[in-house]
Amino acid sequence: MENPKTLTDAIRYYADPENCIAIIKEMRWGGGEPICPHCGEQRHYWLAKQMRWKCAACRKQFTAKTGTVFENSPISLDKWIIGIWLVANCKNGISSYEIARYVGVTQKSAWFMLHRIRYALANGSWEMFGGPESGPVEVDECFIGGKPKNMHAKQRLKMQNGTHANKKMPVMGMLDRESRKVRAKVIPNAKREVLQREILNAIEKGSTVYTDGWTGYDNLAAQDYIHETVTHINEYVRGQVHTQGIENFWSLLKRGLNGTYVAVEPFHLHRYVDEQAFRYNNRATKDNPLTDYDRFMLALSQISGKRLTYAELTGKVGETACR
Repeated sequence: MENPKTLTDAIRYYADPENCIAIIKEMRWGGGEPICPHCGEQRHYWLAKQMRWKCAACRKQFTAKTGTVFENSPISLDKWIIGIWLVANCKNGISSYEIARYVGVTQKSAWFMLHRIRYALANGSWEMFGGPESGPVEVDECFIGGKPKNMHAKQRLKMQNGTHANKKMPVMGMLDRESRKVRAKVIPNAKREVLQREILNAIEKGSTVYTDGWTGYDNLAAQDYIHETVTHINEYVRGQVHTQGIENFWSLLKRGLNGTYVAVEPFHLHRYVDEQAFRYNNRATKDNPLTDYDRFMLALSQISGKRLTYAELTGKVGETACR
């Protein structure tokens, strides 16, 4: 059978457990023989009835889920795979209630599934943006949180002592115009030292950086950047100098948060940012006409070597480092 092109095709194809194992095997081991996640040995036996392997060296058994974000999950692989397909391709995200109805699990299980999938989608790249010979990089920040008009009168009264932005969660974003890739993360605050530290860590010196007029970006020129700004009180675009590209990403992020997820705890916000950044960075363009299957395969390629337990997700213990 050809690669699934639609969600209907994917549901039919991955209803067969053997097809699920085959695609996981292909993504993890390049279609070759499985490697034991316990000891690294390649010699193994296939236990057909249990649909798992047994290592010939350490004698431990392992499945296609072992060593991935699916590990120790009682939910079958076909449901996990359809969940990944939906998250990777629903432009505004998909809620745990929708996942629960579509794949036939409880809402609590669907919520846990979604966070594990988001954890897999997180970009772990250390590649720097920009460069002296590259295109400009747009940098901006936004604030995620409730609107004053929707708050109780007591909450609005408390906010009168501080600015509205300081009561929200700041998210910093960077858009490389040449690669059309975005990088975003939750930051503790929007002060100068925080913003400029993130720029130094993610953008090569000598790059052209476009920002708004926020004072937190002052003195970037002293850090060996070519820095130009637009003051939004007077203008939004001055020739090629603008931050409209990263503003487009903020629009997509807020549309998903406000329309699909409605209420997001600050503790989990970074995962929702990672989810939207994955879809933005892998959207279809004229130069790179990705399909739903392509995005699904890209997401599936990132499941290995990652683990997120319920205790880690709820903040009881620290996250497990990638293996």
